Amino acid sequence: MRRFVIALTPRFMMDISFPSFTDAPYSQPPVRVPMPDRTAWAKRTFDIVVSFLLLLAILSWLMPLVSLLVRLTSPGPALFMQLRMGRGGIPFRCLKFRTMTYTRNAEFRQAVRNDSRVTKLGAFLRRTSLDEMPQLINVLLGQMSLVGPRPHPLRLDAQHWHTMPGYIDRYAIRPGLTGLAQSRGCRGETAQLIQMQHRVRYDLLYIRKQSFRLDIQICIWTVLNMIGGDDKAW
Repeated sequence: MRRFVIALTPRFMMDISFPSFTDAPYSQPPVRVPMPDRTAWAKRTFDIVVSFLLLLAILSWLMPLVSLLVRLTSPGPALFMQLRMGRGGIPFRCLKFRTMTYTRNAEFRQAVRNDSRVTKLGAFLRRTSLDEMPQLINVLLGQMSLVGPRPHPLRLDAQHWHTMPGYIDRYAIRPGLTGLAQSRGCRGETAQLIQMQHRVRYDLLYIRKQSFRLDIQICIWTVLNMIGGDDKAW
């Protein structure tokens, strides 16, 4: 049984096509923000312990279940990897449950309210943020943190990298599975410039004020949003 799952995983569960690395705006990489050794050690330890426990307790059964439901309700892979910007401007492969109809090598377009591409199951996964749960693997690998600025698709980064003050500074630390901006309601489509500006201000505020206590508070806000459902999670 174990051999069967491993053999089927790449085609059964994942879309492993990636956008070109030339889509990444690398000419001005962000400067990494140094953290006190004690703070950095505590944050990384918290990331490893919590992500490992959640992987064992939740994702070990949630991933096969959701993957099966996604496959049964919509043709295409259950998971997909998307290139996102990581700390220091280094891209990484970000995992998510697929929530939209599948089109191989589709052009990037932000999800909007009542987006016809979002499946019925996908709408539930997005509203409860369960579609992001596979990113616990990214956290365990050290590509992400439990809390930090959310990583954006490279095409979205390219729109603001050189034009919005402070935008590249979001990537001075590891991106997060959740963040201060998202926990306080700044999520969803950024059709208007001010929406992205508000998100960036929250991200920069978190970078300046980050602490273990703040991370715990953001995690609590995030769990409450997941339980209640987020209207902006389209």
